Amino acid sequence: MIGALEIGLLYGVMALGVYLTFRVLNFPDLTVDGSFTTGGAVAASMIVAGQSPLLATLAGAAAGVVAGIITGLLHTKGRIDGLLAGILTMIALWSINLRIMGKANLPLLREETIMSPLRDNGWIGKTWIAMIIFIVAVFLIKLALDWFLSTDLGLAIQATGNNEQMIRSFGVSTDRMKILTLAISNGFVALAGAIIAQYQGFADISMGIGIILIGLASVILGQAVLGQRNIFMASLAVIVGSVLYRLIIFIALSAGLNPNDMRAVTAVLVVLALLLPRWGFLKKIPAFNSRGNGRPRDPAPEPVISATTGVKVPIAGGK
Repeated sequence: MIGALEIGLLYGVMALGVYLTFRVLNFPDLTVDGSFTTGGAVAASMIVAGQSPLLATLAGAAAGVVAGIITGLLHTKGRIDGLLAGILTMIALWSINLRIMGKANLPLLREETIMSPLRDNGWIGKTWIAMIIFIVAVFLIKLALDWFLSTDLGLAIQATGNNEQMIRSFGVSTDRMKILTLAISNGFVALAGAIIAQYQGFADISMGIGIILIGLASVILGQAVLGQRNIFMASLAVIVGSVLYRLIIFIALSAGLNPNDMRAVTAVLVVLALLLPRWGFLKKIPAFNSRGNGRPRDPAPEPVISATTGVKVPIAGGK
């Protein structure tokens, strides 16, 4: 249970990156499947080469920033559809990540990492000390993101996602806002990849497969539970959603579910989280319209008397 909470918190950093593109910028970015692995690959390669674990972690995050910039340039300057631009970068990163690591799997079990002090003291997965440290670290990252989104630049990014034409009329370069947001988002994702690689003790070429689905599940599940009344609550909901997702997976595996079914479970979770705000309180509403869309039926309008025939005529559509 403690291990599921810990890894849920660490994946919360990745979910914050997905939240930036998916909710704030309204951009379907699939680069994260590749940039997550890039962060882990760069960090692991540098640690094996004898570099400082902290420096390696920051370098992994920087590599994710570069990946995000590439996707942004393909979309804004190359005029390539955003979804396709992310797919192209993700595919290219597969080969790049293999080049960085030199092989499909790079172990870190005998290397000094940022997790080594916690692991040497027996805190990871066994006591609440490591989880408290993770909570503080992730919360500081969250607060930094909240502060950034409250600045003029952050407000311009939010406006770009809400109404691109409007903010462009005020002289804001929406292309720059998109590139910047994609860079920051993939930087968060790659940072999470670098941390996860050190937490699990290896970097693998397939560690990023399906990470976008996990990120979306965290964002949607968390905001379905806590809502998104403001930036503080929205980003907090993302982290809570990541932890809830890992707890659900832990419970499902403990109940004997086949690990091969985890992707299907994730897809079901996303569907349920999307439908929960719409259908969660249907039974509490006394009356619905004939379409069953959850809204009360409008009262039938009173008929009017035609001025020419003197016959009562019903009003269609309330007009």
